[in-house]
Amino acid sequence: MDKEILKTLKYLFLFLLIGWNIQGYAQENFLCRDKYWTEDQGNLMMKKFATEWNSLESWKKRAAVIRNGILRGMKFNQMPKVDNNFKLIVNGTFKGDGYMVENVAFESFPGFYVTGNIYSPLKPGKKNAAILSPHGHWKNRRLMAEVQTRCAAFARMGAIVFVYDMVGYVDSKQVTHDIPIALLLQTWNSKRVLDYLLSRPDVDPERIGITGESGGGTQTIILTAIDNRIKVSVPVVMVSAHFFGGCNCESGMPIHKSKDHQTNNVEIAALCAPRPMLLISDGSDWTRNTPRVEYPYIQKIYALYNGENRIENVHFPAEVHDYGYNKRSAAYTFLAHHLNLDIGRIPYKNGFDESFITILPEDELRVFTADHPIPPNALMGDEAVMKYLNLK
Repeated sequence: MDKEILKTLKYLFLFLLIGWNIQGYAQENFLCRDKYWTEDQGNLMMKKFATEWNSLESWKKRAAVIRNGILRGMKFNQMPKVDNNFKLIVNGTFKGDGYMVENVAFESFPGFYVTGNIYSPLKPGKKNAAILSPHGHWKNRRLMAEVQTRCAAFARMGAIVFVYDMVGYVDSKQVTHDIPIALLLQTWNSKRVLDYLLSRPDVDPERIGITGESGGGTQTIILTAIDNRIKVSVPVVMVSAHFFGGCNCESGMPIHKSKDHQTNNVEIAALCAPRPMLLISDGSDWTRNTPRVEYPYIQKIYALYNGENRIENVHFPAEVHDYGYNKRSAAYTFLAHHLNLDIGRIPYKNGFDESFITILPEDELRVFTADHPIPPNALMGDEAVMKYLNLK
């Protein structure tokens, strides 16, 4: 059978599966995926976008269009109503040097679980800062040393840190990562993690940050764009004028383009304004132009709010696509400043000394195991989850 026919049948099946009609199928034409533009085209589009606002009032109108485009494009408002009576599942605890780790899960909506780890200071205050920590597309990402390190460091500085799985990764195996609504599920999970943190009496609602790298950077800018309860944002190696994310969880639903608008991840990131934001970029991926293209555009938007002091870019032209030591160091100082963390709790001598952190074996950080199975009400499989949600 012809490859194009097979591709068409595949899309028709998927859209029928989640209850979309033929108008929904037409939305495929609005997807902006991967390197949707060239670098030159991305640069020119930023100049075009800049002509569509010239004051704070006109930017706010454009910002409203972009925000509504995100919510409408991912069908966010069709998600089921839920309460905030969280019943946190805790399946394992570890005490480190100045911090504690718990393996946790809770229901994001009935039958669907957020899974991850909570890192907390061993000597918490009455009201603590909190940091959401989504991760990128690496195998067993939540369990990797790089992720454990930053979460433990933030916790020792005084933050309650929630690092949670991408759908289809590690303990979040109720659906595959290729599910067509991965973007919706992950954004909803991020919102529910934020809801959970704010439900805790030991969390200060005015000191909430979020930081993630690559695909976690996408989650960072999207949640920040649609939820003002995020007070500080640090997207790492993601924000680009020409690259939109190559995965369903980033660009598999039409959030960048509709019959009424066109935008990109730069403007989505700019919806953070005037809240503090640090862009961390490098020279080996799609963020290589950040100091010259993306950052200047966002600076102009912050200037409309007289908030130039709240937007920063740290660029590492000789580094690669990761959340490595130098990038973590930049995030430590920025988040410590804006969330009022005690950065003095991290040893420092010609750089931050992270050697106090114990890197745990992967199995010690897992939530659902043979001894602690997933609850029996869990929806299992892409079809079951999409059938339950019944999106229109």
